[in-house]
Amino acid sequence: MKHISVLLNETIKALDIKEDGVYVDCTLGYAGHSSAILKRLKKGMLYAFDQDAEAREFSENVLGKIGSNFEIIPSNFVNLKEELNKRGIVKVDGILFDLGVSSPQLDDGARGFSFHVDAPLDMRMDQNNTLSAYQVVNFYPYEKLVKIIREYGEEKYASSIAKGIERKRNIKKIETTLELVDVISNSVPEKYKRLTHPARRTFQAIRIEVNKELSVLPLAINDAIDLLDVGGVIAVITFHSLEDKICKDSFNKRMGNYELVKNLPIVPEEYLPELKVLKKIKPSKKELEDNKRSRSATLRVAIKQRRT
Repeated sequence: MKHISVLLNETIKALDIKEDGVYVDCTLGYAGHSSAILKRLKKGMLYAFDQDAEAREFSENVLGKIGSNFEIIPSNFVNLKEELNKRGIVKVDGILFDLGVSSPQLDDGARGFSFHVDAPLDMRMDQNNTLSAYQVVNFYPYEKLVKIIREYGEEKYASSIAKGIERKRNIKKIETTLELVDVISNSVPEKYKRLTHPARRTFQAIRIEVNKELSVLPLAINDAIDLLDVGGVIAVITFHSLEDKICKDSFNKRMGNYELVKNLPIVPEEYLPELKVLKKIKPSKKELEDNKRSRSATLRVAIKQRRT
């Protein structure tokens, strides 16, 4: 099962892993980043979150070959603080969010994430969730479809795509990914199809809606910052401008009124911003050549400077 972790070296360097530290991977996936973290932990501990049973099973085997000082938690990262507190963990040295969908999820036709493979409309990362892409596509009112396709997919033809979906489902329910692709393709201009796959943005929007990816993110990032020990690092990899904006805004709010003190030669500890936010990082030219899925990735990093 092949998955290339995006910005792997940059992320591991930013986390500056201590061999006896406590680290959290909020998006385990297929253990790319987690494997690199665990290899650097001697006496430390890794906690990893994932709501996808298939990913957990695969990663348990991968990580088990590296060491035993890890625990995989079968939960969404919105429960980060609660789950760690249950385990007596109140301070951690580093936290990672990799918000992209894993390549095996995209490539597994049965999961319904891919617009290249015919499969039932699903897109659930957690198979226990009741909301699937089928419900979104066939039962959301037109206005709500337009809103999620426009906002989550940043799709300029959201209205015409939603109208196309509405027309089709009034005749017959849309049941598979390629049926949906066909509807989308017939709802956009020919010139648009020559620039990009016409279904890319709509599929992204529906996936985000099904898994509530954006609604839980601000809370999870703030909980992560709360959990960081002084000197601890939070690293967030985003693949979507709305995710990136949420991350940037969350960091900036916790950074506080840095402008008031940034030119002082010595900043008293009580006036230090809670976070030191580093410059964002984009994939290198080589990574872009080796892994096309990295093209929209952005890594944001912040260091906890003091407790509030």
